[in-house]
Parts: sequence; C-alpha cells; structure tokens
Amino acid sequence: MALGTNHVILSEVGGGGTKPGEGFVPALWSDEVIAAYKSNLVVANHVTKMNHKGKKGDVIYIPNPTRGSASSKATETQVTLIAHSGSTITITIDKWYEYSRLIEDIVDVQALDSLRQFYTDDAGYALATQVDDDLWTAAYNLQGGDGAATNFGDTAVLGSDGSTLFVGTNDNAAALTDAGVRTMIQTLDDEDVPQNDRVWIVPPTTKKTLLGIPRYTEQAFTGETGGGNSIRNGMIGNLYNAPVYVSSNCPTDTAGSQDTRACMYVHKSALVLVEQLGVRSQTQYKQEYLADLYTADTIYGVGELRDKAGLLFVVPA
Repeated sequence: MALGTNHVILSEVGGGGTKPGEGFVPALWSDEVIAAYKSNLVVANHVTKMNHKGKKGDVIYIPNPTRGSASSKATETQVTLIAHSGSTITITIDKWYEYSRLIEDIVDVQALDSLRQFYTDDAGYALATQVDDDLWTAAYNLQGGDGAATNFGDTAVLGSDGSTLFVGTNDNAAALTDAGVRTMIQTLDDEDVPQNDRVWIVPPTTKKTLLGIPRYTEQAFTGETGGGNSIRNGMIGNLYNAPVYVSSNCPTDTAGSQDTRACMYVHKSALVLVEQLGVRSQTQYKQEYLADLYTADTIYGVGELRDKAGLLFVVPA
C-alpha cells in the first residue's frame, strides 16, 4: 500500500471491519481547524483583509493616494484637473506558521472524536493567536510609532486621559476613564476617520473597569432592556457607538514595576492582513513511527494601511 502526502491509511482492526482512521479524514480536520481559527481571531476580524490565495509573489503594493479638493467651476471654462499624488504601501508576505502533531496508532486516536476536537481547536487557537500577535506588532506603527515593542511603539497613550504618552519605566499607566475614551475618539475624528467600523479591543482587566462605570452598564444610560443589561449578562456593548471586544492576547509590558497591557481603538482601514494560503490541513502516514503526521499551516502578511486610523492606549495589567 502506497504511503504519501495527503493520504490516510485505513487499517482493518479486529476482523470486524472497524476503520479507526475514518475519524482522521483530512477534510474533516481541516473544517474543524478553520472553524476554530476564525472563532479565535480578534484583531484580524477588524482589519482590512486582502485575498491573495493562489497567486504568486511575496510582496503586495497598495496605492495610497492623497485626498483631493474641490475646485470652483467658471462658466464655459475647462474643469480643473487634480494631479495624481500619494504613495505606495508595501506589504511583504513573510509569515508562515504551522502546527503539527504526531498521532501514533497505539493511541487509536482516530476513533476518539473528543481528542480530535481538542487537536483541531488547539491548532486553530495557536494559528489565530499568531496572526493576532503579528497584527498587534503592526499596530506599534500607528500614529507614527517606531514599530518596536518598547512602550508599544512609543506613541501609545494612557487610557486614563487619552493623550499622555505611555512610558513603561515610569509606571505612569492608569485605568481607562470616560475622559480618556472621549479624547481618543476626538483623535480619530480630527483625522476624518469614518465613524463606522471602529472598534475597541481591550484585555479582561479593562472589561472589569468598564463594568464598574454606570455610564456603560445601567439601563438609564444604555437604553437596553431585558438580556441587554451588562450588569446581568456581562456584555459590555458599545463605547460611544463602537463595539468593545475583549481579548486575552493584548500585549503585556513588564519594563517597570507595574505590568501594563496594550489596548486598541481602531478603524478597519488602519491595518491590513493579506492571506496567501488560508489555514489548510495535511496528513501523512509515517511508517517509521507507526503514526499519522498531522499539520495545519497558513501563509500571510500584515502591515499598517492608514497610520492615523487607529491608536494604542495602555492600562494596568
């Protein structure tokens, strides 16, 4: 019997025709991994996505034109042409991550749906976490940041006031406040960032803070009734018309005596995710190990698309 890539060996067991390999069909594993991957993405669900699947090349050039202005039109005169201007954004597709497991025959794991579900969930979570990590790194460039992890790009502001720069070694971070929220909203408003498709991405510690602020939880302020009241069901809802998403994957800074976490207030045009190879699953029977080698992988690139369309802010961990 031939052994090859993308090939599953179905061995008869015990003479009764049971085929434990039926639970290890690549298509089934692939569907479950993709479902787990998508459900665990946070940042990636709120950025611009470009599909480059099946296409060649490792660099994407995205035109970035500057805004034009209206011209006065005089009777019986030609229109005023606007000269082409702007720049080109380069996105390098240089991220290739994989998740692999060697599943030995003696475990007979192919027949155990619960264990297969663990592996597929774990693969999806691992790959989704890596994609979000890379997008957080790209976010260190927002608002003219230097892209370094130190001080979260050197342009992250404090959630307490929305304007003071974060300095990790000075331990100047403080909890998110309503004044800080309104200041950060104005920062994006001043740059003509569209009101729709903005989101807040915060760690669990900030969710705790928000649940203690009456403005965001009490029915008198939210207008929600029934199951929508966050005091009862733990849902935060919106901050001034922008949804709030909680992520345990928000980066941590430990430079000072106080650990801090980065948060993001961002429009989908701020960052971009280019997928060249979506999450795929492959299997190969390895006779030398008497086991199935299972691998899930993905190829993609990330980058900053619109510098002023988002910002990072910092809160205590």
